[in-house]
Amino acid sequence: MLSTLSAGAAVASLLLAGSASPTTPARFGDEPPTGKITITVATVNGSGCRPGSAAVAIAPDNTAFTVTYSEYLAQAGGSSQPTDSRKNCQIALNVHVPQGFTYAIARADYRGYASLAPGAKGLEQANYYFQGQQQTARKSHTFAGPYDNNWQSSDETDIDALVYAPCGEERYFNINTELRVDGKSADPKATSFMAMDSTDGSINTLYHFAWKQCPPRR
Repeated sequence: MLSTLSAGAAVASLLLAGSASPTTPARFGDEPPTGKITITVATVNGSGCRPGSAAVAIAPDNTAFTVTYSEYLAQAGGSSQPTDSRKNCQIALNVHVPQGFTYAIARADYRGYASLAPGAKGLEQANYYFQGQQQTARKSHTFAGPYDNNWQSSDETDIDALVYAPCGEERYFNINTELRVDGKSADPKATSFMAMDSTDGSINTLYHFAWKQCPPRR
């Protein structure tokens, strides 16, 4: 995170921790398995997430998992550099699920904090896919200044459009996200930023599983 905004981002994280309400993961598809699920970060790449700056945790009831970033911030205006206005992150997750089950992602909830000067705009977009399969459509969400608050967006997939991991195969689950800040129409002295990061684990993205039992092997 840029030093000029480190204090502000820390305050933003604390504000979000105090104002966000607990989220109860929704259930999609079949009942989730009761066996152990493990998810590890296989690779991470991008200007918004250096190695070691992303962590994963699984919900106790196996309905969802979270990805938490610690250095994911785009900014424009003030002393910002042109390359600061767009940040991206590509993560490959190694997901192990109990035998006899497969999963899809039914919904993804993205959260963060934004401080946008009047005239500035922020954008969050993301998509995800299984290794070797077609990528999902990239969905975008925009925010307009003046804005100084938590932000949240959700991408949900229709049940009949869910893409499940192949049964009995282990494939990386890839997540691509991007943040952009456009300050061309704002006061050039005003710094605007949009963050999908946290210094205390209070801000995360939530991916909701849709579970399905695999057909018996013959």
